[in-house]
Amino acid sequence: MTTEQWSAVDEAITQLNTALEPILVALATDQRKRLVKMGDGSEAFVRKSLDVFAENLDLLPRNFDLEEMRRDVASHDALHTRAVRLTQTMEKIHHTDTALGSDAMMAALRGYQFLKSARGEGVDALRQLLGERFEGNGTRPDAPPSPPQKPSPVEN
Repeated sequence: MTTEQWSAVDEAITQLNTALEPILVALATDQRKRLVKMGDGSEAFVRKSLDVFAENLDLLPRNFDLEEMRRDVASHDALHTRAVRLTQTMEKIHHTDTALGSDAMMAALRGYQFLKSARGEGVDALRQLLGERFEGNGTRPDAPPSPPQKPSPVEN
């Protein structure tokens, strides 16, 4: 991609962060641990509760904010939809990063193979510099002795 394309990606990320800033929160580890979580099983309970509460407002205390609960559920749904899309994008980003790294490593290995067979002044130092990556490959340090085995019980 060109520098301009990368700038457009950076701008899109900035715009996304700016757009989500009003609703995003950062929780400390202890805060996350203390929260009551709404998982897949609990989600049906929350939605059913919303319906039951809407039909039976007279059973709830006056300070129960049903509209806030509705907004929370609606925002949760909207954010979850975007999270799914971003998760798919992040997976593709990780796959692309892996493929690009593989391409770069394969090119480096091909070039190193050529360099290993090249002759000329200063080539030995270059070979040695790149060869450091492979030092120790194929050799294993002495393995620690395995613990003694307990004799198996003999059946009579």
